[in-house]
Amino acid sequence: MLRVAVVGSGPSGVYTAQSLVQLEPGVRVDVLDRLPCPYGLVRYGVAPDHEKIKSLQNTLRTVLEHERVRFLGGVQVGPDGVPTARLRELYHAVVYCVGAATDRQLGIPGEDLPGSWSATQFVSWYSAHPDAAQDGFLRGVRSAVVIGVGNVAVDVTRMLARGAAELNATDMPQAALNALAESQVAEVHMVGRRGPSQARFTTKELRELSGLPGAEVVVDPAELALDPACDDPSALPAAQRRNVEVLRGWARVPPRGAPRSIRLRFFLRPVRLLAERGRVAGVRFERTAPDGHGGVTGTGRYEDVEAQLVLRSVGYRGVPLEGLPFDAADGTVPHLAGRVLREGVVVPGEYVAGWIKRGPTGVIGTNRPDAKETVVSLLEDADAVVRRSVPEEPVAALRATGVEPVTWAGWQAIERAEAALGASLGRDVVKLADWDSLLAAARTP
Repeated sequence: MLRVAVVGSGPSGVYTAQSLVQLEPGVRVDVLDRLPCPYGLVRYGVAPDHEKIKSLQNTLRTVLEHERVRFLGGVQVGPDGVPTARLRELYHAVVYCVGAATDRQLGIPGEDLPGSWSATQFVSWYSAHPDAAQDGFLRGVRSAVVIGVGNVAVDVTRMLARGAAELNATDMPQAALNALAESQVAEVHMVGRRGPSQARFTTKELRELSGLPGAEVVVDPAELALDPACDDPSALPAAQRRNVEVLRGWARVPPRGAPRSIRLRFFLRPVRLLAERGRVAGVRFERTAPDGHGGVTGTGRYEDVEAQLVLRSVGYRGVPLEGLPFDAADGTVPHLAGRVLREGVVVPGEYVAGWIKRGPTGVIGTNRPDAKETVVSLLEDADAVVRRSVPEEPVAALRATGVEPVTWAGWQAIERAEAALGASLGRDVVKLADWDSLLAAARTP
């Protein structure tokens, strides 16, 4: 019997488990997660009003309920938890699917001022991640700046401009819903340093910014004109062409003075966060221009945009996991087709999949073939890795070290508690937002 630990229960981890049980009838898989809840970014990274994407949880659930797959939540791997070396003693093979856990920095003065956050921190707050800051994002905010023009930037911009009444039917935690109901945000600026033809958002996400009750989208036609590709978008790839066409349509509509405005800005590079009374008060941008090679160059002209909240959305980055090699240049674990490389040499039994393997690229579905590649490598090594003796029941060994995993039954208890909380608030399901509540619910019979 091949025993495999998969570290991480997001899409890459679950797809790894799925490929294992599909391709190898003699395997048992334990899916470990630091959190007591499964699904990773599908639970804690997808906007609460994206019900279709969130419904992917049903697909992931089917895998985690497979007879040869077991979910073990609340298991920290690495510092202050189970060392990676110990995990290797408990399983024939370990696949690390730990994602990219931190955000890229802007590297500009003022970035650490109060009121300056990563978009991930904001997403974690309204998604009820138990590690999230619990308050303070929207207090006293009239104008917000979102730096970045990808799908995460679109998500946080939309959430800032949405009315709380429209979010009442979601599973958003009550504290975040209350804060959005009391929000005084009147302007949200989403800003990119390059042109609209190079923006990373999808057209579907972009279009969701229009039609929000009480809000309007404002696009400056002069900024579109700065992008040579906007003159003839027919030459662009289909995705970029559709984006440009949507933006040009919005630019033709004059502002009507709605209570909230979403301003999409381009060719502006942040150079400094401005402060007032020790907090963020604005962002200084330098106007950029196309350099003719796909990049931009500074023009020496500057513009200040008022903001009491700044959210940076400029990409993710993997972090080192104690006991594993790490490539600091690109934030990934060195590998060969998913096999971990130590000083250029494959060590059978250690594998990676997902963002920690390839970097933060692709969409949720990209993880499926990525995971399969890793699993194929693992199964090619199976004869070598099963020669090692491992415990018949690794959970007993974990418990002997003081680790008490949250089982699938514990997760189901959390689900029941969240449904009960929703019912008590006159809503459907409402997420529990702190460690104590989650663990208490998981231990409830």
